[in-house]
Amino acid sequence: MILKGFKEKSNKKHLNKLLSQREVNVVDNKVESLGVILNIDEVDDFELFRALADDINVRPNRLKIIAFSTNKKDNLSTWDECFNPKDFGWNGSIKNIELQSFLNTSFDALISYYTKDELELKLLTATSKAKFKIGILQTDARLNDLIIKTSLNEFDVFKKELNKYLTILNKIKNE
Repeated sequence: MILKGFKEKSNKKHLNKLLSQREVNVVDNKVESLGVILNIDEVDDFELFRALADDINVRPNRLKIIAFSTNKKDNLSTWDECFNPKDFGWNGSIKNIELQSFLNTSFDALISYYTKDELELKLLTATSKAKFKIGILQTDARLNDLIIKTSLNEFDVFKKELNKYLTILNKIKNE
């Protein structure tokens, strides 16, 4: 139990280091690849994000969705990529190869769709090499470049606002 507390403290320290070193570099690139991090304990509908990607002209093969759950459930195996706190080590290290691959991918945009204040979710967002990070209202504003204040059950509002702001920022390619 004591080691768990030390591990959490080391991960918080690593998260603060990542966020303090983060340089916001918003360029005028179009969104062609999209990554999504969601908390499956809060939202479990992947199809919403596939429709969102289609709406902003991201091809299905350029969309990658990962889910996180605080507890390991057997029924989560139906999803492709579902992770839990056991996939994280000390000092923000990632134990899972697929998860590390997702974080090393340089997405044009990353959507962090969760509201729970889970250290592991914040570590995923901060560690990601995405160029433009989008999230819903969270406790730490340093995580994302664009924050859209909606609740989790208002996905249509989130989708509409995201489309509006990506159009304003000239990040949606017209086909």
